[in-house]
Amino acid sequence: MKPLAEMEPRMNVVLSLGSNLGRRFQTLQGALDTLFDAPGLEFVAASPVYETDPVGGPDGQRPYLNAVVIAETSLNPRALLERAQSVENAFGRVRQERWGPRTLDIDLIVVGDTVSDDPDLTLPHPLAHERAFVLVPWSKADPAGVLPGQGQVADLLTDLDESGVRLRADLELQRPD
Repeated sequence: MKPLAEMEPRMNVVLSLGSNLGRRFQTLQGALDTLFDAPGLEFVAASPVYETDPVGGPDGQRPYLNAVVIAETSLNPRALLERAQSVENAFGRVRQERWGPRTLDIDLIVVGDTVSDDPDLTLPHPLAHERAFVLVPWSKADPAGVLPGQGQVADLLTDLDESGVRLRADLELQRPD
């Protein structure tokens, strides 16, 4: 008989990571390592790192570093959200101001074919199709990526201004241990 973990259905997951406070790159790498430090989430791919202009929120924010991570999970979406928020908290995330500066932001973009309009967990992410800082890295991590209800990631990019999204070729996330 197979172990229970092997019998659970697996879902594809797309996570967006961002940081614009503190040691941004070290925070992204630490978050990536920590996300995959417990069972139930398996790393598939990570995008290159991009420096991006802040979107929304207060003026004067420092640019973000952003990346997208593709994974597979047997966790339900709520458990995955709790893990992401726990990692954010471990890296000093403070929720004071909507779209304000942050040490770490982890957004669940897609969790399998889950559709949820719960205010605490809306899936697919309701603004992902409008955000070049999500779609550009996603298109590099998974060129065939699809945002359910919106279409192919590559096609969605044709309608977006990518000028605020700059590749940081000097920064490369390492596969989590």
